[in-house]
Amino acid sequence: MTDDDLVFKALADPTRRLLLDRLFAGDGQTLTELETVADMTRFGVMKHLRLLEEAGLVVTRKSGREKLHFLNAVPIRQLHDRWIDKFTERRVSALLDLKAELENDS
Repeated sequence: MTDDDLVFKALADPTRRLLLDRLFAGDGQTLTELETVADMTRFGVMKHLRLLEEAGLVVTRKSGREKLHFLNAVPIRQLHDRWIDKFTERRVSALLDLKAELENDS
């Protein structure tokens, strides 16, 4: 499975997206903090976090006895650049050309 496939698979699940949203709102959260937002067992949340780590979307750091989770948005940005940006570039360029043309007519 490619890196892109891992990221797409990780983003396909609503619980994993919820966990990423939670980390976006506040990095460095423990498993206990993250499990409060998911309606599932601690082990279920751990499985989702493990998949997010494998996809590179979450990185962890030990702090004493706790394991802190941090969002890594780089893989999402890479997907954006590869799959979304190239499809929107022509439209944005056309709008910028139209804007410049309309401003020159004034």
